Amino acid sequence: MAKRQFKAESKRLLDLMINSIYTHKEIFLREIISNASDAIDKLSYLSLTDDKVPYKKDDFKIKIFVDNDARTITVRDNGIGMNAEDMEKNLGVIAQSGSLKFKSEKDDLSENDTNIIGQFGVGFYSAFMVSDKVTVRSLKYGEETGSQWVSTGTDGYTITPCPEKTDVGTEVIMHIKPDTDGENYSTFLEKITIRDLVRKYSDYIRWPISMDIEDYQFVESEEKDENGKPKYEYKAELVDTVMNTMVPIWERSKSEVSDDECKEYYQKMFYDPNEPISVIRVNAEGTVSYKAMLFIPSVPSADFYSRDFKPGLKLYSNGVMIMEYCADILPDCFRFVRGIVDSPDLSLNISREVLQHDRQLKVISNNLTKKVKSELLKLMDSDRKKYEEFYKAFGHQLKYATVSAVSDMREMVRDLLLFQVGPDQQSTLQEYVDRMPESQEKVYYVCADNLKMAMSMPQTEQVKQKGYEVFYLTDPVDEFVFQALDSQGDKPFQNVCKGDLGLSTEEEKKEAEEAAESGKDLLEFLKETLKDQVVDVRLSNALVSHPVCLTSEGQITLDMERYFRSIPGDDGSIRAARVLELNPKHPIYEKLQHAFETDKTRCAEMAKVLCAQACLIAGMPLEDPAAYAEIVCSLL
Repeated sequence: MAKRQFKAESKRLLDLMINSIYTHKEIFLREIISNASDAIDKLSYLSLTDDKVPYKKDDFKIKIFVDNDARTITVRDNGIGMNAEDMEKNLGVIAQSGSLKFKSEKDDLSENDTNIIGQFGVGFYSAFMVSDKVTVRSLKYGEETGSQWVSTGTDGYTITPCPEKTDVGTEVIMHIKPDTDGENYSTFLEKITIRDLVRKYSDYIRWPISMDIEDYQFVESEEKDENGKPKYEYKAELVDTVMNTMVPIWERSKSEVSDDECKEYYQKMFYDPNEPISVIRVNAEGTVSYKAMLFIPSVPSADFYSRDFKPGLKLYSNGVMIMEYCADILPDCFRFVRGIVDSPDLSLNISREVLQHDRQLKVISNNLTKKVKSELLKLMDSDRKKYEEFYKAFGHQLKYATVSAVSDMREMVRDLLLFQVGPDQQSTLQEYVDRMPESQEKVYYVCADNLKMAMSMPQTEQVKQKGYEVFYLTDPVDEFVFQALDSQGDKPFQNVCKGDLGLSTEEEKKEAEEAAESGKDLLEFLKETLKDQVVDVRLSNALVSHPVCLTSEGQITLDMERYFRSIPGDDGSIRAARVLELNPKHPIYEKLQHAFETDKTRCAEMAKVLCAQACLIAGMPLEDPAAYAEIVCSLL
């Protein structure tokens, strides 16, 4: 029979299929199996609606054959089958989906009746990514003579009778390409590869997918050993082995699945030896139908905070895995969540490898995001210790979400954040505000390298004297978090190391003004002496027992400067405007005044020592430690 040509548009599309549409060659098996599943679904539907169709659910199956000598992979099903006319329509015209037509004609299809997968009519042609020839043999249900379709790619195809095809169904025979320098096509002829691909992409096809796999048995041989006892040997026997699970765990009702089964599934699926902290199950029906099973891990994976980590949920459509890492469903703040989403309503692109960002996706994303947050809030309320363990593992990720440019993201995680308010106590922002005395107008915080240092910072003394709590921030990103959030309700955030806290009484303010006026000349001298290190020297009304501290002016705080200093390649351009504050009630201030009046050289040296001490207290490095040591020695 003369070779038929693909239509011009189909020919171009086929060439595109082979070279561009699919990014991973391995998905060819997924597509062929999905077509086989669709064919069985069609015949299954007929058996349910027509008593004369002599098939039962348990009769249907998909079987794969691998012939290494012939370099072929055969996928055989006992579905509805095709005649020559069907082959011409479905295989001769690319993007002509018989499955889509079937679904559109059957208005009464229910989810339990069938799970038709095909939409675009292009998946079959993915076989040409790994095959230089594809043969399709098929016998349609209700007919007596089979048909055969053969093609070597864009050069066209033939359709001929196939009398040797006597059983209803279809078999797709793919002649695998020879290996090249850049491609090892032979790997697809290994049964272990086939099994892994079935489990990866088609594990939840609802029909059994089997293959003859060697089963090695330790059996008695005919030979005897020196004592006359029979020897044993390994004997291989081919066993028809079902490779897919068929019914995914998320398809089973909650009453049928125990907590231990969920945890075991998570550990196996995501290669995590630790149990998840929480399991979230969703079964949504309506405008957008989907099922989801989400897991909140207890500890981050080794690569979680690295560029190698791949966030995202496994995405399925009718049990077929479409994407292994779909990062578009949950926002980045919840990138630690693992799990699956299965929906027949997703709008996929032609390759089924990329989602179209439409209303359905937004609905699923919004709902699951709310579910995750709700679950975390529930955990925080019901088991605070367990939540704090989670936060220790993933709190860093939540914090980074607050400094993103997306304001919705900041508000999403605000209620989930925890910060230290004591040696053994953490608090949310709202919990802090709820405990505030009526007289307190701001939320106070201080940043340091560690908790001990933060709790001993001189700038916190005045706040503590008022009976106000302080957030002790020890993570480098914390300062940026508080600046991004700005306030909690109507309570603005205040860094105790930045400017006047406004906590002094009128009497204290008057005393400070008088002290500043009387020490004006000294302060000007100190400012001139330290002009390379600070922008100003002033008296403080916030210090109680400490003689000196370092504060800042402007948007860049001391903590931000310290953070940028820690970044490799920092050029020193981002620096805080430092202010040296002195406690006029401390004895050291009197000694400064005396030195200013009697020995200005000594006064200058004392000023440099105090400035260096303030830097050390603030966790800032000394520019010249040797010079500091020299001055200290000279004053002893």
